Amino acid sequence: MKTHRLLWFICIAILAACSKKSGGGGTGGGGTQTSTSTAPVATDVALWLTNPDKSALLARQNIALNWSTGPAVQPVITVDSTTTYQPIDGFGYALTGGSAQLIYSLPEAQRAALLNELFLTDTDHIGVSYLRVSIGASDMSARVFSYDDNASPSQPDLTLANFDLSDDKTYLVPLLQEILKLNPSIKILACPWSAPLWMKDNDAAMAGSLQTQYYDVYAQYFVKYINAMKANGITIDAITPQNEPLNANNTPSMVMQATDEEEFVKNHLGPALQAAGLTTKIIVWDHNCDVASYPETILADPDAAKYVDGSGFHLYAGDISALTTVHNAYPAKNIYFTEQYVGGPGNFSSDLQWAIKNLIIGAPRNWSRNVLEWNMAADANYGPHTNGGCSNCQGAFTIQGTSVSRNTSYYIIAHASKFVRPGSTRIDSNIPGSLQNVAFVTADGKKVLIVLNGGNDATFTVQFNGRNFSTFLKAGAVGTYVWP
Repeated sequence: MKTHRLLWFICIAILAACSKKSGGGGTGGGGTQTSTSTAPVATDVALWLTNPDKSALLARQNIALNWSTGPAVQPVITVDSTTTYQPIDGFGYALTGGSAQLIYSLPEAQRAALLNELFLTDTDHIGVSYLRVSIGASDMSARVFSYDDNASPSQPDLTLANFDLSDDKTYLVPLLQEILKLNPSIKILACPWSAPLWMKDNDAAMAGSLQTQYYDVYAQYFVKYINAMKANGITIDAITPQNEPLNANNTPSMVMQATDEEEFVKNHLGPALQAAGLTTKIIVWDHNCDVASYPETILADPDAAKYVDGSGFHLYAGDISALTTVHNAYPAKNIYFTEQYVGGPGNFSSDLQWAIKNLIIGAPRNWSRNVLEWNMAADANYGPHTNGGCSNCQGAFTIQGTSVSRNTSYYIIAHASKFVRPGSTRIDSNIPGSLQNVAFVTADGKKVLIVLNGGNDATFTVQFNGRNFSTFLKAGAVGTYVWP
């Protein structure tokens, strides 16, 4: 009897010891994860963690992060909600033609589950709130096309009588319609990689420029596109006149110098949208951070600037601080971050850290209202893409048949999109040493702090309204902290 009683006490002791342990983060590759533990731990602050070794992937940590008025452990991140900056429109991806083809080709139930994961806004999903699509083909489409290809330089379609969205109606349009059922307020930015070839001075998919005699016709092409998408239940929130207007090396592509874009917006595109009664925003530039003078040239012309909502940027060249340069010169105009890819096969740790530092943290800290990663999905061979298009653009998802896996871009965006909903506002926070960070207040008053530990393993303090809590991040880890 004593032996049985002793064994009973030993079992109770083991169970009690196990119940005190909190999980350290889920593993694996699928979606958001919750740390394993016997019971939820009471905490004032919720932490969602991604470690560079993938031991945690957007994993809710079951640990107590409680406010204290005691002494702060250095270094200290101080969050100040009384100092506010720009509103936030959202975080998301480019839904290219190739992405749409892969996702829409999934079995219906699997596709629905994937779209729910991406676009629903409850705590189990990542709440993507902003998309970028191409007007006609991008380089991540299966082939080059426009919406008016039944014309030629000798027989131009000046009235756009042959305009037809049919190339996008197989995958992109029905997929957008399904997405809008889940999130009717999602913002969509649409950008052309090229005008129809017959409008260009080289009659070719790559390079060339829009001929001046077609400026008015091309402006009407945008009007027809916006109205055609609207007829399919899809509202285009904003357009850019040209994707990467100084890049002649993509397929498709088209060169548009700053003075040409200024002329096109001022005397053709802006007036055409206005005459059609369209409120679609015009965002200029849509290219790298190394030529801030391009959007500044357009914004310096008041007759062009009156039609322009703001400037869009990529970061394949230059420094993210260029966004602040343009903001400071024209503070009444908005700033957007519209594209950045992860090159395959990639390195999860370094790619995650670079993008969190420069995009998720860097772009909002330099006045951007959004952050978009390129590209939502690709197959195992980084396709579909055009002949001459990007051959190593890794999707947020790799989709091969019915196999779906999540890549670095998924976690880059999810660390913000899941928590920083449209209507949030960036608030002030300092950057102590290697603890890169950005802070927001949501429309319902929650505070969100995204931190990248760019140095060694570190314990640090977060301070807000005279209170603080201590926390720890491994070297290279990303944490999103949320509190009421």
